[in-house]
Amino acid sequence: MGVSSGDRQSWTFLTNHARVLVVIARDPDVRLRDVAAACGVTERTVQAIVADLEAAGYLTHAREGRRNRYRLAPGKRFRHPLEGDYEITGLLDLLKAAPGDGEPVPRAGISDGDPLPHHGTTDTAPEAPAGRSDTGPLPGVDS
Repeated sequence: MGVSSGDRQSWTFLTNHARVLVVIARDPDVRLRDVAAACGVTERTVQAIVADLEAAGYLTHAREGRRNRYRLAPGKRFRHPLEGDYEITGLLDLLKAAPGDGEPVPRAGISDGDPLPHHGTTDTAPEAPAGRSDTGPLPGVDS
């Protein structure tokens, strides 16, 4: 069967695994029930995701009193071959600062060493085509 238009509106760019990792990166002492509430999934789902992340080496935890303290593993890379050359810390650094917490949101653009082309916004205005000046009226248009 086909996908209804309502189903197409519900997709997102990040997986629940990424969301859980972002919430834990923001607060390593967070309770799993709070992670579940932030991510919009059940606590049982978060427990399974944390187990996945620990089994894959992205995350460890240590018991401190009655709570767990989570630690992200440094240097871990994305799992998919398309992104496998990149460490996940770049994504986490971008997303772990909660909106409105006073941290500036990085602007999209090409940075040194960025092998991926960026299309769309740039910091400079496009140049006028050769033979045309944008300072005067358009040819053939009465002013």
